Amino acid sequence: MAKKPVTSRRGRFLKLAGMTASVAGQYAGQRARRMFRSENDEGAQSESYTRMAGQIVDTLGELKGAVMKVGQIASQTQDFLPKEFSEALQTLQKEAPPMPFEVIVEQIESELGKPVTELFEYIQEKPYAAASIGQVHRARLYDGTDVIVKVQYPGVDESCDSDLKQLRMTLKLGGLLKMPKEAVDQLFGEIRERLKEELDYVNEADNIQLFRQFHQNDDWVIIPSVVDSHSTRRVLTLELVEGDHVSEVTPERYDQDTINLIGQRIFTTMADQLFRFQCIHGDPHAGNFAYRPDGSIIMYDFGCVKKLKPGIVESYRKALVAALEEDYQALDRHLIALGARVESQPAVDEAYYAMWRDILIVPFNQDEPYDFAEADLHKHVAAKTSTVFKYLDYFKPPVESIFIDRMIAGHYWMLKRLGVQAAFKEELEKYLKLSEQAGPG
Repeated sequence: MAKKPVTSRRGRFLKLAGMTASVAGQYAGQRARRMFRSENDEGAQSESYTRMAGQIVDTLGELKGAVMKVGQIASQTQDFLPKEFSEALQTLQKEAPPMPFEVIVEQIESELGKPVTELFEYIQEKPYAAASIGQVHRARLYDGTDVIVKVQYPGVDESCDSDLKQLRMTLKLGGLLKMPKEAVDQLFGEIRERLKEELDYVNEADNIQLFRQFHQNDDWVIIPSVVDSHSTRRVLTLELVEGDHVSEVTPERYDQDTINLIGQRIFTTMADQLFRFQCIHGDPHAGNFAYRPDGSIIMYDFGCVKKLKPGIVESYRKALVAALEEDYQALDRHLIALGARVESQPAVDEAYYAMWRDILIVPFNQDEPYDFAEADLHKHVAAKTSTVFKYLDYFKPPVESIFIDRMIAGHYWMLKRLGVQAAFKEELEKYLKLSEQAGPG
């Protein structure tokens, strides 16, 4: 049976405060124990981190909302948390446990001002999907249109700011934020801004319209349309457009050529949004995409959209060009322009850049198709994460481009799960040249 949610601001605060006190106590105990050891016991530290991480994940999963969303973002921004936390937080990416149906009905009626029976011919009690800030139910309008109704959990928007403050304090008191205060301020400021947008379904409806317009000539990109009469700030009703989840893309229904075509289209969609539209779908996980055997891609959930500054896109493009050309002095300059590198620190050793470039460039540096099913870039990255600590003071989370990194990482996992075989070298070079000709603007 679904658990009654903690929706009051006071209830959420107390729950998070309890988590913070426990984590801070564990951290203090860990530091005290370390003083009496002749050498740093990494195994004990890892065990302590795992225990803290488990507690944080359980609390965030139960509270949903802003804190759960931050947990999901943090799991993809693995350079500022110990690996035990990144790994535990990844469990928050999986589908959340649903809210009780009566809570959902109450929210719909309060937002749309009518009984559910007047609004819909029927609405299914079992959720179509459940996520961090809301859940989706299948329904039918009285004119026969099949729709999905996305309903925001009560209390999530009002508690967003206090939730974020409390989570930040937990990470700080747990000794988990290994960044200067200014970088933490920037990072949480960016997350807060995106969350505020995501909590406003009117904003999401506008985003859907923008992306439908941008992709109007791509007949293989399908974005469901909004039913305005049944949508408000906390309820969003969309036409029902169904496709296959990545787990249903099987050899029985999708041959390798179709999978490769879908892979090419995923890459094109991502590159078009980044370099041409300068506005990206910022939440690219498996639940937000579906596929059809004709090669179509269906995109859902436009709550998290990042409009990029032209200067940021241009610096990103230049950084990619410099990496491809192995011009590491130029790469260093462009990373400073991106806000990813601390300008006051001396130049980074070129061998350090070369190491990361050689790992990350693999799918884009060969003329033969790259087999994403066999891709192990993530393992090579994980194996080198210890080297990050040597340059910890040289880098900071690139606030303006953090969602670009998130988008690229999300697409890598989609291509891997689909088992795409494709060569993107030529296409990437075209986009890098195209952007150069277009220039910022």
